[in-house]
Amino acid sequence: MRIAFLGTPEAAVPALEALVAAEDIDVAAVLCNPDRPRGRRGTPTPPPVKVAAAAHGLEVWQPVKPREVLDDLRALDLDACAVVAYGALLPKDVLAAGGAGFVNLHFSLLPRWRGAAPVQHALRAGDEVTGITTFVLDEGMDTGPVLRRLEVAVEPTERTGTLLSRLAELGAPVLVESLRALHAGATPQPQPEQGATLAPKISPEDVALDLTRPSVEIDRLVRSADPAPGAHTTFRGARLKVFDAPPLDRAAAALAMSGFDGDAAPGTVIGMDRTGVVVACGQGAVRLTEVQPAGKARMRAADFANGARIEVGERLGTTDEDT
Repeated sequence: MRIAFLGTPEAAVPALEALVAAEDIDVAAVLCNPDRPRGRRGTPTPPPVKVAAAAHGLEVWQPVKPREVLDDLRALDLDACAVVAYGALLPKDVLAAGGAGFVNLHFSLLPRWRGAAPVQHALRAGDEVTGITTFVLDEGMDTGPVLRRLEVAVEPTERTGTLLSRLAELGAPVLVESLRALHAGATPQPQPEQGATLAPKISPEDVALDLTRPSVEIDRLVRSADPAPGAHTTFRGARLKVFDAPPLDRAAAALAMSGFDGDAAPGTVIGMDRTGVVVACGQGAVRLTEVQPAGKARMRAADFANGARIEVGERLGTTDEDT
């Protein structure tokens, strides 16, 4: 089977490796997004898929728009194509150049969480089960007919980075199976419309912490935004990213407040110890254990509290005008 592979980030690398290792599959070309500037110097950096493809001596194309390589795709005379987090919608004429079809590996149980950020949205919603789906691309947003599905339980404290890596590893052999099935004449099944939800790309503004919300919701949001873009609040007028904020039950929150004298408005620091900083929420409290102050690296919240000389009774989530 002769295919092209389309993918860009680290989550697409396990699938590319599995396809290269398959003796019955020839990866004729790899498409990924162009190199992007990284770091303070803005040095152009190749995406992970390009690095992996180059290590295998594969031909790599990096069009700004997929239609730029349409003639090249047609010339490959492909049997099918594989897609994992490519990062661009494919127009109808490009889809027609993919042989039997473009088989996409998606990190959710479609039709739930169609879109660019299914793992983040699943964690934020508190889903206990997610999974992977392989389907044949059409012109819609993750609406094509399904070849394979695999359910995966979500661990209680899982975050986007770890869950995405786990789904990428589990999904790689499923993508290989799906390509073989399509090549052998399998008929993909239409998705049901019932239960469809959207998972648009997450921006930093989407993960600003609202400390008036229940502690369970805050914990989910924090885990969904780790490692990027990082949930955030403010402290003393400056942005503070929060990477770990497990919720406390009522007894633990009450114990943390033992040294606090006053009403605990949402965002109030009600306790501190070597394990972190306890902050009151709309319902319950969370213990911040890992944070990142503006301009600094990620660090233990206890170290941040010591260095900043945080006092019980100070508030997070306020601006200079509020204080």
